[in-house]
Amino acid sequence: MKKQNAVPPRQVRIIGGDWKRTPLPVATVDGLRPTPDRVRETVFNWLEHLQLRRWDNRRCLDLFAGTGALGFEAASRGAAEVLMVESHPAALRHLHATCDKLGATQVTIRRGDALAQISAFYGPYDLVFLDPPYGLNLLPRLLPACRRLLAPAGLVYAESDQPFTDGDAAWLSGWNVVRADKAGQVHYALLSLADSPAN
Repeated sequence: MKKQNAVPPRQVRIIGGDWKRTPLPVATVDGLRPTPDRVRETVFNWLEHLQLRRWDNRRCLDLFAGTGALGFEAASRGAAEVLMVESHPAALRHLHATCDKLGATQVTIRRGDALAQISAFYGPYDLVFLDPPYGLNLLPRLLPACRRLLAPAGLVYAESDQPFTDGDAAWLSGWNVVRADKAGQVHYALLSLADSPAN
């Protein structure tokens, strides 16, 4: 009997920086949907412009890390510190393997539920990646907790199945939408605090 070739695992790739084109495996986890390459390219173009291409002193918090695509992208571009939080064992194994492969000493991986642990994190962070599972309506609960974690001119990157440009969205109260776009059913945005000195 002829042996069939194994189906290669799904993967995404780091877009830019020192680890450009490095593949990141996508664990088989219900609800895990890595940020598409083209969305990350757009978002990091925004960030490069807003941060004047300076990453060297940036501290990043990647909640719901999944594949680590967002956090590893920031580290690849020179972020000083990236803390990734993930709860699923299979996703964690991939994160640790990628971290070891890259020698990513600036990346720390923490096992646990982001929603349950967020009160234990200490800022300030210059950038928080917030990409929770859709359908659980977690952004209205997570965004208030992010307020105390952000540096004065910090930014939150968020993804949702709901638009960020809805002026009646109460959960966006106290936040400014710095940039926003949509790809398919994915809405994504960079947010800053309404009282941020960056505004």
